[in-house]
Amino acid sequence: MSSPRYLVDSNVLLRFFTGEPQALFLAAKALVESAERGEVVLDIAPLVVAETAFTLESFYKQSRKEVARVLCEFLKTPGIRPMERERVLDALDRVRATGVHFVDAYLAAVARESAIPIASFDRDLDRFRDVKRFDPRA
Repeated sequence: MSSPRYLVDSNVLLRFFTGEPQALFLAAKALVESAERGEVVLDIAPLVVAETAFTLESFYKQSRKEVARVLCEFLKTPGIRPMERERVLDALDRVRATGVHFVDAYLAAVARESAIPIASFDRDLDRFRDVKRFDPRA
């Protein structure tokens, strides 16, 4: 019999990473520990990663590179299954290397895989040598 699977909302991840409020942190921690023991599988969607990163950076004032490091480590935990795993981990590595926003790094990961240029005014995307940016003003 396979383990139960759950799609995890960012509010669970935020409680886990921030430790507050304590009652919700303890419930989130117990769920993650259950996944680590193989009792459940936790599926994490890319949008949940993006929302979690954004909230940790903006509301909790955590450094973007540190958030990316922590999320990357978390997503490699047994029982945690990030959807689009390689793409999301690639995006988090790009954040750690450059400090760009997760969404921009995610777009760069998609662009690399698909060989489709990114239409954007954002010059931060030029930091990625393996993707092309198209400036709509051109």
